[in-house]
Amino acid sequence: MNHREFFFRHIAQTSPEPMLGNPLHIVRAEKEFLWDAEGKKYVDLISGIAVSSVGHCHPKVVEAVKEHASRFMHLMVYGEMIQSPQNLLAEALMKVLPPSLNNFYYTTGGSEAIEVALKIARKFTGRKKILAFKNSYHGSTWAALSLSSLEHHLNAFAPLLPGIIRTEFGSMDAIGLVDEDVACVVTEPIQAESGVNIPSKEFMEALRNRCEEKGVLLIFDEIQTGFGRTGKMFAFEHFGVVPDILCLAKAMGGGVPVGVCISSGEIMASLCKNPILGHMNTFGGNALACTAAKATLEAILQEKLHERAKEIQKIIQAVFESQLKDTCFKWRVIGAFGALELKDEAHAFELCRQALMEGIITDWFLFNSKSIRIAPPLNIDFNVLKDALEKLCNLSVKLSNK
Repeated sequence: MNHREFFFRHIAQTSPEPMLGNPLHIVRAEKEFLWDAEGKKYVDLISGIAVSSVGHCHPKVVEAVKEHASRFMHLMVYGEMIQSPQNLLAEALMKVLPPSLNNFYYTTGGSEAIEVALKIARKFTGRKKILAFKNSYHGSTWAALSLSSLEHHLNAFAPLLPGIIRTEFGSMDAIGLVDEDVACVVTEPIQAESGVNIPSKEFMEALRNRCEEKGVLLIFDEIQTGFGRTGKMFAFEHFGVVPDILCLAKAMGGGVPVGVCISSGEIMASLCKNPILGHMNTFGGNALACTAAKATLEAILQEKLHERAKEIQKIIQAVFESQLKDTCFKWRVIGAFGALELKDEAHAFELCRQALMEGIITDWFLFNSKSIRIAPPLNIDFNVLKDALEKLCNLSVKLSNK
C-alpha cells in the first residue's frame, strides 16, 4: 500500500496541503522525538499542538492504560454507571484546583467542553447573550466556532449561534459590555492562536469583578494553556482570578482524547433538570481516557513539569536574545509557550517548511500566521531544545536576508 496516496485519496482533508504539502508518515514517537517510515528523526517543538506535554508515549501513561484495558474499557453512556477511573481523576484534579471547581463533566475533547459550558451558562442564568473576544479560538463545532472572529470560517457556515458579542481582548473598554443581559464571558486567560497574547493582571481582575457584579458566569478556556504549559498548573493562576467554569483538554490525556468542563455542583446541576439529560455523551468519561489523564497529571506533579516549564522559558529567551539580538524579530514567551514573529506569513510558512527538512516540527498560529509556535514537551532534553531553537534562529535569519 502507498500510504501517501491512500491518505490523500481516502482520508478526509481539511487543508489542500497538510504539513505544507509534506505530511509525515510517523511510525514511532517517544518523548520529544518522532520517527518517520524512512527512519528520519524529528524534534517535536509543538507537542502535537500542546497535547503531548509529558512527551510522546510517557511510560507512566502507557502502563496505566495497558493495566486498565484488561479490566474494562466502555461500559455505558455518560453518567449512568459508577466508574472508578472517573472518580479517581476527579479526586486528583481537585487537589490542584480551587475549591469552587469541584464538579466534573467529562468530554471527548475541547470543543465539546466549550459546548457544555455554553449550555450550562445559558441554562443557569436564563440569559442568551455571550461575550467572546476577537482572535480567540475555542473549537470548530457549531457553537464553539460561533465564538470565533475568523470571518471566512463564520461566513462559510452561517448562520451560527446568535447573541454573540465580540470585543477586543485585553481592552478595558470591553468590561462595560458585560451587563445583565449577558449569560457568560468566554475567554482564554492567555490567547493561544493569536500568538501568545498575554493580558494585563488589571484587565483579568476587572473582568472577574464585573462578572460577579452583573451575575455573569466567567468561563476560562484552558484547553491549550492548561496542565503546566505556562509555568503554572493553570494559566489563570498568573492573574489571581478563578473562573466559574473551566474547560480543559489537549495535554490532559497525555495523548489520549479527553476533555472536561468543570464548575461548582450548583452550577453544574443545570444539566440534570428541566430537562433531564441536558447534555448527553457516549464516550465522555471513558475509563481508559480517565486512567490516562490521571497518570498524566501524576507525571506532571511527580516530575514537576509545570516548574520545568519556567526553565524552558529561560532557555527560549536566552537563545532568542543571543541569536536574534541584531534582527527585527519579535517574540513572546510564558513558560514553555512561545511565539516567534517573522516578517510576514510567507516567511513563517517557509521557515516551517525548511525546519521540517532539518528535522524540526513547528507551525504557525491560526490568527497570527506570521508567528510560529514554540510549545515543546515539558520534559524535553534541554540540549535538544537549545539545538533546535538555534537552528530555527539560523534559518529565520537566512530567510530574512533573502
